[in-house]
Amino acid sequence: MNQRVFDQVWGEVRSQYYDPQLHGVDWNEARRTFRPRALAAPDDRALYGALGEMLRLLNDDHAGVAPPAVARRQDQLRERRAAIGVTLRPDPEHRGEYTVESVRTGSPAAAAGVAEGWRLVLGDDGWSPEQDVVEGRTLHLTFTDEEGAAHPLAITPVVMEPRPAFVADNLRPGVMVFRIEGFEPGLGRWMGDQLAELDPDTDVVIDMRGNPGGRLLEADAVLSCFLPNDQAWATRTSRSGRRIVMRTAGGCGDLQQPVANDLAILVDGSSRSAAELTPAALQEAGRAVVVGEPTAGAVLISQESRLPDGGRLTLSRADFVTSGGVRLEKHGVTPDLPAAVTREDRRAGRDPALDAAIAALGERSSRDIAIVGVQAP
Repeated sequence: MNQRVFDQVWGEVRSQYYDPQLHGVDWNEARRTFRPRALAAPDDRALYGALGEMLRLLNDDHAGVAPPAVARRQDQLRERRAAIGVTLRPDPEHRGEYTVESVRTGSPAAAAGVAEGWRLVLGDDGWSPEQDVVEGRTLHLTFTDEEGAAHPLAITPVVMEPRPAFVADNLRPGVMVFRIEGFEPGLGRWMGDQLAELDPDTDVVIDMRGNPGGRLLEADAVLSCFLPNDQAWATRTSRSGRRIVMRTAGGCGDLQQPVANDLAILVDGSSRSAAELTPAALQEAGRAVVVGEPTAGAVLISQESRLPDGGRLTLSRADFVTSGGVRLEKHGVTPDLPAAVTREDRRAGRDPALDAAIAALGERSSRDIAIVGVQAP
């Protein structure tokens, strides 16, 4: 099985990666180096560790593999399942460690005191993210905090309800905040339904912070909510060099035309892929003010393949530039209005970036009212 998994990953990169030169990497040499390690791997952690190290030679954030347990968790993201309530990302500066990106309120991890920014230190005989978690089966984990202090904890997974992929928040007068966890199936129709009921004088904020991206079709649908039909917003280039201009094609629910509400997009360093393409297109079209922190710069167009053991390969299959000719890969989207949110802000329940976005829209509306007042007879 290790051999089948390795050979599929290596072969797909060689034959389908968007850059036929593979960014100058000697892929045959990579095979000679990593195939013996993969075949000798005693478990998924070692196997997928070798595969991930090989793919990192491409210096492409979209080239990656998920072991079977991780792939299952991704497939069950919107289902009830056993969980401890943390989002983990491999720590690039500490091999074999994971950074805690978020801790879900009311989860076992929150009850144990785990905090955002801590690192999970993996031992040789303990649980790792390459393994499943089971309801009621206690995990013995060691975290380190920002000061380097160790926190050995016993955390027992419980079955938790899924978090919604899309949330509409109208708690602030005159403002609708859409929180988008990912560009998942149904996003365009959901947003169209929400916008259809919205007063045209209501300001709109779309929060894409921490959004890993998703379906390009849903990104186009979101753009169609705010841009005219058939408007060019990007160009994709395949491995063969064929260029395709991407144009808005509708799909924003039952809306017959884009809405005119003032719009702000919130982004941060964890906004990736479609969560970068979308704000970039709206920014270039002059349709939205982008607020927050520079995005990740991971915008190559990727597709996934299922591996023989149930794991998953994600691979860049096409290059991408904006309609203005800007290549966002490794650069990301630069906000019009910089606004950072610290861990201390989040722990205290503050959101200065959202406050800045709402204030920016309020200033825009005030300017529009002032202009109308001058022009009135």
